[in-house]
Amino acid sequence: MSAIAGIYHMNNEPVSSEQGLEMMKSLEKFPADDVQVWKKENIFLGCHAQWITPESVGEQLPYYDDLRQLAITADAIIDNRDELFSMLQVDYEDRKTMPDSQLILLAYSKWGEETPKYLIGDFAFMIWDDRKQKLFGARDFSGSRTLYYYQDYKKMAFCTTIMPLFTLPYIQKELNEEWLAEFLAISSVIDTVDTNTTVFKRILQIPPSHSISVHKERFALVRYCTIKQGEKIRLKSDQEYIEAFQEVFQEAITARIRTHRNVGAHLSGGLDSGAVVCFATRELKKYDKKLKTYSFVPSNDFNDFSPKSRIANETEYILATARFVGNVENHILDFPEANPYLEIDNFLDTMEMPYKFFENSIWLKGIYERAHQDRLGILLNGGRGNLTISWGPALEYYATLLKSFKFFQLANEIEMFSKNTGMKKTQVLSYIGKIAFPIMNRISPLFEQINSTVLINPDLAKKTRIFEKLESHGIQVDSSALPDLYEARRRHFSELFHWSATNTLGTKLSLKYPLWKRDPTNDLRVVRFCLSVPEEQYVQKGLDRALIRRSTKNILPDKVRLNQRVRGVQGVDWVHRMAPTWSLFTDELQQLKKNSEVFEYFNPEAVNDAISKVLEGPRVEFAINGDYRIAVRSLIVYRFIKNNFEGR
Repeated sequence: MSAIAGIYHMNNEPVSSEQGLEMMKSLEKFPADDVQVWKKENIFLGCHAQWITPESVGEQLPYYDDLRQLAITADAIIDNRDELFSMLQVDYEDRKTMPDSQLILLAYSKWGEETPKYLIGDFAFMIWDDRKQKLFGARDFSGSRTLYYYQDYKKMAFCTTIMPLFTLPYIQKELNEEWLAEFLAISSVIDTVDTNTTVFKRILQIPPSHSISVHKERFALVRYCTIKQGEKIRLKSDQEYIEAFQEVFQEAITARIRTHRNVGAHLSGGLDSGAVVCFATRELKKYDKKLKTYSFVPSNDFNDFSPKSRIANETEYILATARFVGNVENHILDFPEANPYLEIDNFLDTMEMPYKFFENSIWLKGIYERAHQDRLGILLNGGRGNLTISWGPALEYYATLLKSFKFFQLANEIEMFSKNTGMKKTQVLSYIGKIAFPIMNRISPLFEQINSTVLINPDLAKKTRIFEKLESHGIQVDSSALPDLYEARRRHFSELFHWSATNTLGTKLSLKYPLWKRDPTNDLRVVRFCLSVPEEQYVQKGLDRALIRRSTKNILPDKVRLNQRVRGVQGVDWVHRMAPTWSLFTDELQQLKKNSEVFEYFNPEAVNDAISKVLEGPRVEFAINGDYRIAVRSLIVYRFIKNNFEGR
């Protein structure tokens, strides 16, 4: 709920108050309910507070506990408060008003550096232990809140955002070529695989699921949480799985609507956001509060070129959910004047780094702006739902049945799946065979393809050995094989980088428009439960994503709940939106071509081919074209380098 900052001198040299206040001053561009600092000799802590939860209103932060001689600054919302209160034996009267920061401090006084293991929620915090002369902090398991730092053998400084660190006289802006190499080599929306580095040399970040401890000459980063697919739970009936899921998911929803302001949610026409909305409205009815929902659709004059199985305008499904669920104030937004090209500098300033979500940038920002106008404190979404609550890829599961010689069960499933999806049974069987047997495992039109042309300069790739690094993390840049979704899911939860760009954006937009994005499908209890559910609960009777479909019966409309024929797709209207400024776009690309310095990083052949394609004029159907994407990503990186390093 805050931007936090701090300075620690390990050599006991006093911290300059001016340097600490200069860091805090650079945070003034963000709205704040309160700004406080705390200083003692060689340690400085600051907090640029935004009050989101009822307990945070009037909160003293940084907070110093005289009895325990502990100080804390925190950017945190803790979701398992009742559990922690019981474990820590907190008086019932104190539970009603205790801020999350003081709860974390009590946990640290009991469990020390083991504390993050006991916390569920979205958090980044730092604690100064006066007795031990130690600085200790952590980020939550998925890195929902950012926390950057600088360290040398004398000094350590940290902040929620990067730029305040450059106010310190001993930190200079330098481009980190290793980070940029990863960014350019990965053709998907993942930015990098190294979660400790940033685009700036010497500016690091605490990785998700990690704690940090700094004590004089000792520095340690420790991973405290590793999520594995362990033993499967075995319940007596399908209904018991439904009830168990509903209980854990409702608990996650209830924890995440804790705010003294309004509550809202992203709402598409799909299952994940629909499930979040229906469970949230059910809880909000108890408090006589309405849920405000925000949905993005393309402008009226956009000609949807998507295939029959995809739909860009999900209005009919959005309205079906809103009407069926009730207790919803629905806002369908098309942002007719929004143009992603004109937002590049704004997003580079917000992100403090290059970004890849160009196609979706205008509606992501637009919904935050509108939600802020509506005085939201919490904006729910279902971002991680595909791998938790709505997991269940049917074709991959059927491939396991084929390899296990369960032909009778497979035949029944194919029959029902074919009726549900409209696919021919022979077509279904063909895809299952390609998944089951590697010799047939080549890209098929059923699966979305990622352009294999890479943006990175071959010499930089060789110098940094970037492709070997990516391969060690399971990223095959030039693979033509169908993805193994089971392996991808396993890696998603064991690796730390998958959610990095999303959470960076979420943190920084939350500071700009003081409200928190909260994802109940990413609740640690929900994640662990979903990973423990047997596969046959996720695919059955011709239904993919079967657990969430069955768990929302009579809660979501069947039009949405049982829809297996079309899926929504966002951001395909970006070329259409940029058409009025296409000449500005191409003019800037021509300037990029003349800049020899950026071609130390870019693949000249890939960039020149992409620019040639763009110069032919805006073709709306090329919104998913690989050359168009390379052109835009090149421009974003070029603009970032020019804005931050030109003339240095």
